[in-house]
Amino acid sequence: MTEFNFFQNWYPLTPIEDIDPKRPTPVTVLGERLVIWKPKNSEKYQVFSDRCPHRLAPLSEGRVDDRTGNLMCSYHGWQFDKAGNCTAIPQAEKPDLIQQNQAQLCVKVFPSKEAQELLWVWLDPETAELADSTPLPLSDKIDASKGYVWSSVVRDLAYDWEALIENVADPSHVPFTHHAVQGNRDKAVPVPIEIVKSTPNLIQAIIVRAFPTTITFEPPCRVEYDIAIGNTGKQMGLITYCLPVSPGKSRIVAQFSRNFAKNIQQITPRWWEHIQERNVVLDGDAIVLQQQNAYLKQREEREEKSWKTAYQMPTSADRLVIEFRRWFDRYCQGKLPWHQLELNKIAAQYNINENRQEILDRYNQHTKHCSSCRGALNNIKRIQIALLVYFILAVSSVAVFPDNIRMTWGLPIIAIALLGLIVYGGLKFWLEPKFYFVDYIHSEKD
Repeated sequence: MTEFNFFQNWYPLTPIEDIDPKRPTPVTVLGERLVIWKPKNSEKYQVFSDRCPHRLAPLSEGRVDDRTGNLMCSYHGWQFDKAGNCTAIPQAEKPDLIQQNQAQLCVKVFPSKEAQELLWVWLDPETAELADSTPLPLSDKIDASKGYVWSSVVRDLAYDWEALIENVADPSHVPFTHHAVQGNRDKAVPVPIEIVKSTPNLIQAIIVRAFPTTITFEPPCRVEYDIAIGNTGKQMGLITYCLPVSPGKSRIVAQFSRNFAKNIQQITPRWWEHIQERNVVLDGDAIVLQQQNAYLKQREEREEKSWKTAYQMPTSADRLVIEFRRWFDRYCQGKLPWHQLELNKIAAQYNINENRQEILDRYNQHTKHCSSCRGALNNIKRIQIALLVYFILAVSSVAVFPDNIRMTWGLPIIAIALLGLIVYGGLKFWLEPKFYFVDYIHSEKD
């Protein structure tokens, strides 16, 4: 039996249109922190390890240097070209320092490709030749020449990769979890699933119903629905890529394609589709899956029970979930390769915090401890209240002034009130936040 190698596979990190080419972008897959960046005057994005070899500072907090076009670390200014070679060390006393030590000073570069409007990464930088010869897990439904149009979405999720795969491979939850969004609980019917192929590298299932559907799981990340709309030739595709991020976290990169109703695609803003449907669907799953995932992990760790005893799955609607779990047990020993990462029990206590508002929380870290800042903040709030009160009283008073004095006295009073309102806005939305949180983005410090 061959063990599945999660690292020697292609993963789509994100839709290319969601990457800001002007600043480095951090992303994590299989516990590996990566940074996406585009060298100046280059059409291709690069994917590096998100650690500067100098003192392990995150390169994602760096910037693309305007003069050299290389990636600059914002801790000490070291720079790296698109091949990961160090090109500048501002602190170097000897001109030939870099040349003599290049092997130790370079950044780890991960093979990457751009295809079907997604940025892909190969997670084993030591097997670049194998990466070149391994095809990307692409969908034939993302092809404009075949008449398809599509949209995409990316979102990080607070539950494991296994829970995400199970969820996407389970169409029978849709009428209930997504009632009034994509389904109707009152119209739910049995969903008989038949497994037609199961190999180490591919699982396929079919659903014979009004809209015949083929579901494909191509390990480690592609789960695709190929839906035929009767005998009309109309096709829909739901292509999802489920990425393991870290224990308890995953990411979904999804594409939604069809070869009909193309004009709707052109007139519907992508952001509107996201807030009205895509994120609503993921919200419907979020709490359910996070708790389901936690319950299963607790049983596995405390009671030494697996999904086989924790789940009760008597209907054919769960056949694809069962087949996935069997594949995961057979070829992955029922676990992701976290043990292969540079982690230990001590390091696990120091998980990187992605919440910038917590890291840069000025109020709890400083303001509440500083009498000067605390007093200034209180005064600012008092001034805001006074300005609002004056504005309300001014407008109310002028409204009841006799006509003969409204123009003489009313206009100056209203003008002062409006000026006070402008001052209020500056205090409320510019000055007051500085006592709580101000994001610090190195790449924007020109």
